[in-house]
Amino acid sequence: MVHGTPKPARRLGRAARTIAVRPPSPSALVTYTQRMNRVLDHIDNHIDETLEIAPLAEVAHFSPFHFHRIFTAWMGETLGDYLRRRRLEVAAARLAGQQRQPILHIALSVGFGSGEAFARAFKTHFGQTPSAWRATTAARWTEELQHVRRRSNPDQVLRKADQEANAGKNDNSGVTNNTPQEFKMQVTLSTLPPTRVAYLRHIGPYGPSISAFWQQQFLPWMHANQLEGRPCYGLAHDDPGITAAANCRYDACVEVTADFSPRGQAGIALLPGGRYALADYRGNGPDIERAWTEFLRDWLPNSGLQIDSRPVFEHYPVDAKYDPESGEFNCQLCLPVKPL
Repeated sequence: MVHGTPKPARRLGRAARTIAVRPPSPSALVTYTQRMNRVLDHIDNHIDETLEIAPLAEVAHFSPFHFHRIFTAWMGETLGDYLRRRRLEVAAARLAGQQRQPILHIALSVGFGSGEAFARAFKTHFGQTPSAWRATTAARWTEELQHVRRRSNPDQVLRKADQEANAGKNDNSGVTNNTPQEFKMQVTLSTLPPTRVAYLRHIGPYGPSISAFWQQQFLPWMHANQLEGRPCYGLAHDDPGITAAANCRYDACVEVTADFSPRGQAGIALLPGGRYALADYRGNGPDIERAWTEFLRDWLPNSGLQIDSRPVFEHYPVDAKYDPESGEFNCQLCLPVKPL
């Protein structure tokens, strides 16, 4: 009967509302995390290629029909916006670290079809041209280094405030001491083999939250999977001077054998081998950001080398020390390099 249709329609409406607010199960969150991490890794590994929805959906094992909506809900930005942002952020890092590479080469290496399209997108995103961004690299790294020093040692900065202000009066860049200083960490060059790792991913600001991530999530996960006593690695995918803090990705990794199958939210990745500059570091979590900046700002320009497109990472050997009272630890900073 025609008059009988409203009742089932209301019952279906109530059922639909109940389904919409039902929270996802823990197992569903684990599955989605694994799948989305695979997609993000695939994008980074194929940043120079055309990336379409259907192949990416296949990587995630989602249907193409639903993938775009799921990606947007998970990442907080559309797939197109994410791809554009990642391409530009990778390009910004390469412009800074690969000073002798032509800008067109860098544009093509991140998937832009022309230098003109790249220049327009870059200026829209960063507010300056690619050549201007490259030209201000030294000043930008100096400013970042001073910011880290102010954050980690505010008393010393206050004592030197007058000197810094006077020294900066004639500096049009707004920063002081642009001259690279003597780099004090011991650096060696070594060829490292590719390394298979299992990882858990942290998304958000770098800093104290990374230490908490290791202590509260990664180390318990390692213990549950009987992975103690193996080399570990910390892999920062993003430069916090380029990428918004909320979008920065960090992987805590442990070396695993070829037959290891990850459980939970863990993923599997391959740290690429090749030539690396290795700097020994001892200190606490907040100061490691300063060490990385000094490595890039003070050591790299005088090395006769340039950074290449492989990721930078921290290596924590089996005998790495950690002092829970002071928070001090030791590791190696691993910077992928190639000839100029």
